[in-house]
Amino acid sequence: METYERAHLDMLRAHLSDCAVLLKSDGAFPLSSPCQLAAYGNGVRRTVKGGTGSGEVNSRFFVTVEQGLTEAGFTLTTGAWLDGYDAAYAQAKKSFLKRIRAEARARHESVFNYGMGKTMPEPEYDLPLDGAGEAAIYVLSRNSGEGSDRDPVPGDILLTNAETRDILTLNERFDRFMLVLNVGGPVDLGPVIKVKNILLLSQLGVETGAALADILLGKANPSGKLTTTWARWADYPTVGTFGDHDDTEYREGVYVGYRYFEAADKKPLFPFGFGLSYTAFALGSADVALHGGRVTCKVSVQNVGDRPGREVVQLYVSAPERGIDRPRQELAAFVKTKLLQPGETETVEASFELADCAAYDTARSAYMLSAGDYVLRTGNSSDSTRPAALLRLDQQILTLQAHPCFGEPGFQDWRPKPRQAEALPAGLPVLTVSADDIKTKAVPEEKPYEIVDTLRTLSDEELTFANVGAFASGLGALSVIGEASCHVAGAAGETTSRLEAAGIPPLVMADGPAGLRLSRRFYRDEKGSAHAVGQSTMPESVTELMGPVVKFFAQLVAGEKKPPKGAKVEEQYCTAIPIGTAIAQSWDLAFARQCGDIVGDEMERFGVHLWLAPALNIHRSIRCGRNFEYFSEDPLISGKMAAALTQGVQAHPGRGTTLKHFAANNQEYNRYGSNSRVSERALREIYLKGFGIAVRESQPKALMTSYNLINGVHTAQRRDLIEEVLRREFGFEGIVMTDWVLAFMDSKENRYPAVKQHLVAAAGGDLFMPGGKRDYDDILKGLRSGELTREQLLINASRLYRMARELTGTK
Repeated sequence: METYERAHLDMLRAHLSDCAVLLKSDGAFPLSSPCQLAAYGNGVRRTVKGGTGSGEVNSRFFVTVEQGLTEAGFTLTTGAWLDGYDAAYAQAKKSFLKRIRAEARARHESVFNYGMGKTMPEPEYDLPLDGAGEAAIYVLSRNSGEGSDRDPVPGDILLTNAETRDILTLNERFDRFMLVLNVGGPVDLGPVIKVKNILLLSQLGVETGAALADILLGKANPSGKLTTTWARWADYPTVGTFGDHDDTEYREGVYVGYRYFEAADKKPLFPFGFGLSYTAFALGSADVALHGGRVTCKVSVQNVGDRPGREVVQLYVSAPERGIDRPRQELAAFVKTKLLQPGETETVEASFELADCAAYDTARSAYMLSAGDYVLRTGNSSDSTRPAALLRLDQQILTLQAHPCFGEPGFQDWRPKPRQAEALPAGLPVLTVSADDIKTKAVPEEKPYEIVDTLRTLSDEELTFANVGAFASGLGALSVIGEASCHVAGAAGETTSRLEAAGIPPLVMADGPAGLRLSRRFYRDEKGSAHAVGQSTMPESVTELMGPVVKFFAQLVAGEKKPPKGAKVEEQYCTAIPIGTAIAQSWDLAFARQCGDIVGDEMERFGVHLWLAPALNIHRSIRCGRNFEYFSEDPLISGKMAAALTQGVQAHPGRGTTLKHFAANNQEYNRYGSNSRVSERALREIYLKGFGIAVRESQPKALMTSYNLINGVHTAQRRDLIEEVLRREFGFEGIVMTDWVLAFMDSKENRYPAVKQHLVAAAGGDLFMPGGKRDYDDILKGLRSGELTREQLLINASRLYRMARELTGTK
């Protein structure tokens, strides 16, 4: 192992428990020392470090739960059970892959397109629970991935009969029993909710198994908090639609996640922001102050237990309902304590701008703060908040005058019953907010972009090359990685190398978001191009679906070749960091920046300029197959975490992040042709808000649009989304690229036409990725027909020119 790998893993290991959430505890854990342990469940050996698809990271190794516990000194007494489960799993997997291939053939689809992201539900089994020990655990794993959504069936969102039976039996049989959840998103724990100890370990990257050993032994204290509400499956909202082929209706409007549960008066199993600890904390009263329109809140936190630990203080605001309905409360700020020793107290401080609590008034196309009392609440979960102060605004204030965008969804958003007046405690501090302290802003008018003069000499053909990713003739349209990056083996794609003489050096892009996805080993040919050795650059979850002939062809397209005699084989092992949801569960922005620093360091080492991450789409439904990549159901914590990761990466000169997927990308089913029908208010308050936070706080170098349409128009073709909101309202200064659009994604079954390359360029999209001859031809055709102007191509090329020179250090 290289020195950088060890340093990165050591940093992560010290903080992984901050991402794990202790959901239930009866004090039986932690254990005093390693012991005989009865370890059951599919996740003991088949531990999941992160989901499938673009987030798969080719690390040097991975510590499973079995390995982590054994290396920590535990003696596992359940080898026979684990062997029996392996046999049941292997048989089920064989049948599953055979079925997926047959279904793909019957639908006349490529197995890649049809099978991507599909994960096998866990099988039923009947194995004796004959392991002995001083304690027992059941590790429940679930996997999901890019290209397919989760299902409310046993073995996925629901527990299997075998899992329920064994978990309840072990809970009764052992005085010390813990259910460990190695999952990327919620499962319905209703049938086993009486289990005394439940730990959401999550999926923590390389050291997942080692992290569990640390937590069981009390070497680390779980201090994570939920960023998504956990409930029984039957209690999740059905107001909107999910999984329809062509149109997904976001009828729930702004009532997503905890906003819905509170509005509908439904009690979840575990609320947003919830998490226990091996120790206990007491929150003192809040000291609230106003500094203009900025609210600052100081809260003392004391560790009143007998173990070191960390706590999260969460600030929520309840806005008055005057003329527009509002959620009961919304997260406004948060802060995590340092590691507090028993008896130690720390006073933490969190702040926010009251203007950020404005609601979007569609009739006025403006963000508005209604007159009235804003109740500031403090707590350590959304279910534990208590009023701390009243922020009194004596007149309505328009905070931002915007412009109407996005069209109509074709329905009115669901609205709950008006909130009942709340009985507030006597003596609450009242702070009067002056209207003079909150300035009205307006979206800047569009200004002419300064075109790089030297680019005006380029031909139409050369300008077109600047607007598509690098490609060569032949098989480029079939490659998921842009006919393979020639500079870095396994990278997702590049910008063109054809225009270096014009001052535009190529940029190399690598997938994320759980670290860089590159080939582990590679060699360079006589032209300097990099080729993978001994491993396909495609995700393993995809290649296992392919037959040998298809797999050979895919590997050939992806650039994998046998190294010639005497070729130097080099390594580029990358670190798998925790999944996005787990990072957010730390509620620790400093840790997120450290994760970004790890990625930025490895980008420098291996020659990658842009990381295709972080991903910050909202957990609208727990069914979305890519939720593990995303942070939360709440836009504030999503935006803050994305900004922190970006800051960590971009602290390394010449390295940048790519925010994705912009926007309302909350379903994987038919993701290339799905139309998200969503109101402008919901878009602005929920689905776009996190992107705005991340842009303003970190200014990422790039942004990726999403595959889906919004109200009938592809996101990549929406000039209002890209120019009006992203560039002008949010102030984004980087380049905009599409997600990876390939010819085989087109489907005659879709209601809506496929995205058109020249319309993407006309909307202000700078790069059509990964790039192919078809993309080049369409842009050139649009230019010649007049649907796309040369001026717009020059603007797009100028943005690429400036970013490419900045990231490569070209003078």
